[in-house]
Amino acid sequence: MLAKGEGMYEIKYRPIGIVHSPFKEPKGTPIQPGGAIGVEATVELMSEYVEGLKDLEGFSHIILIYHFHLSGRPSLIVKPFLDKESHGVFAIRGPSRPNAIGISVVRLVGIKDNILEIQDVDIIDGTPLLDIKPYVPEFDTRAVEKRGWIEKHVQKFATSRDDGRFGPKGDKHA
Repeated sequence: MLAKGEGMYEIKYRPIGIVHSPFKEPKGTPIQPGGAIGVEATVELMSEYVEGLKDLEGFSHIILIYHFHLSGRPSLIVKPFLDKESHGVFAIRGPSRPNAIGISVVRLVGIKDNILEIQDVDIIDGTPLLDIKPYVPEFDTRAVEKRGWIEKHVQKFATSRDDGRFGPKGDKHA
């Protein structure tokens, strides 16, 4: 059994690019890409990674993996945007987490040199990008039997916006 801190080590990532979006702060940002249909943004990839974009234009959607650079201190019990009850951080998709890593599936509109034009974006301007992967429905879509606590709230996600609770000064138990 792994004891606290035993065998653990620090992992460091360097951003490969930056997301430029119309959302300048967490508050008011859509909480999932499905609530940001049509929102346009760009990804500016660092020049040393441009060669890695070869053949990406053949995909209509991509998965962006990024660092929640504006999230507040993590808490293991939090109240998510869609519920009035608190849940464990691993049962929600909010940004304040032990490792502040986010994922979004976005529409790839085009690529020009080191700039990716994307849509359906729920990411804050200036967010450091860690990785890009192609979205392949046959690999990434699964039949779901249970949705946990969110089952009774899932219809609200498209219109829900960040209320600031997970930002640097937010109250995760609000």
